[in-house]
Amino acid sequence: MGNAFLAFVLELAMLVFVAWWALALDHALWTRLLIAAASVGALVVLWGAFAAPKARVPLPAAGTVAVKALAFAAGAAALWGLGLPAAAIAFAVLAAANTAATTYVRRDRAA
Repeated sequence: MGNAFLAFVLELAMLVFVAWWALALDHALWTRLLIAAASVGALVVLWGAFAAPKARVPLPAAGTVAVKALAFAAGAAALWGLGLPAAAIAFAVLAAANTAATTYVRRDRAA
């Protein structure tokens, strides 16, 4: 239960970090808003289609982990781009550990 809650918090944090990065760019406001909406929207679609517990396109465990790694890497890269390398590393490590634990628990339930 706690791991599932942490997974949800990490997923939301990833989206917030990407939006924050886009809004901090040195462009016109409408451009930043467009980039933020497109980036977050793409991540939401990617996650919902392939990585969510009730994904529209179920993948084998390795495929789901790859999609999650890509999405969480975007969140970590956003933090890095904001000049927060320690936070980026901490987020990446926490997301990787949580994804590993979630994958292990789901594998045990499926067996």
